[in-house]
Amino acid sequence: MDALEPVTIHATIGSLADAARTRLLLLLGRHELSVNELCAVVQMPQSTVSRHLKVLVDEGWLVSRADGPSRYYRMSGRLEPTAKRLWQVVREDLTVRAESVQDEARVEQVLHERRTRSQEYFASFAGQWEKTRADLFGAHAGFAGLMSLLGDDLVIGDLGCGTGVVAAELAPVAGRVIAVDESKAMLSAAKRRVSPFANVELRFGQLESLPISAGELDAAVLSLVLHYIAEPERVLSEARRAMKVGGRVVVVDMMAHGRADYREQMGHVWQGFREDQMRGWMEECGFERMKWRGLTAATDARGPMLFAMSGVAGA
Repeated sequence: MDALEPVTIHATIGSLADAARTRLLLLLGRHELSVNELCAVVQMPQSTVSRHLKVLVDEGWLVSRADGPSRYYRMSGRLEPTAKRLWQVVREDLTVRAESVQDEARVEQVLHERRTRSQEYFASFAGQWEKTRADLFGAHAGFAGLMSLLGDDLVIGDLGCGTGVVAAELAPVAGRVIAVDESKAMLSAAKRRVSPFANVELRFGQLESLPISAGELDAAVLSLVLHYIAEPERVLSEARRAMKVGGRVVVVDMMAHGRADYREQMGHVWQGFREDQMRGWMEECGFERMKWRGLTAATDARGPMLFAMSGVAGA
């Protein structure tokens, strides 16, 4: 046996010996949360939470990222084999404890508050959304990223359809378009836009729990949607569930940027995305053969650069 193995095991056991740290790990194995959000969930002082987070980051359990004035934490996807085995044992015991059940209930409220900020924006500004979108990204933002989906026999999901701009573009070249949004104001605007197309069906529902049967879609589009989502990986996982094996998802969104004012002005939850971040989420959700490319900016666009990323639903 490698002489370093006992040291690794003891160090790993030590990091899991504290009940507060294991509570944080259980939460961050399921969600990506900021320090303030974690304090609200576990009801501990910020100094205590920050101290435990530092230990967990230093020992390789957690990774973090800065987003505006906040820093978000989640469990590392590259745990050592010893750590993975020990965590599986500890997690099974933690999951059924009363405090863990309460933590999960509180974290859902935290995530609900994230979603509410975006919903309030769309409820108030549905009529202005198309002008805002065109000002930021150009009149035809993201459509170049949809070309890989063209096919007159495909069932395509327009997930987070907004006012129906993408659904209307896809309708003439698709067999059927299922357009989903959780804003009734947006769906009302979309209904008017897609009314000429008999093959477009509008459905009300959350993207984290799609009103679409498993395997119903041949392809899915998420165009300028994920930056409004509290947990993008949950949406990508749902998109995979709704797709047939071999189906393709195409994401069009903003590259990572520093415009923190978008949070207050337009309800953005994320300041864009990095390629490695997107690849990690899509791989975890069962997509493979990912492709990423930057999109040429429109000359009249005032917003961040966009990217298009595709992935194929694995078996």
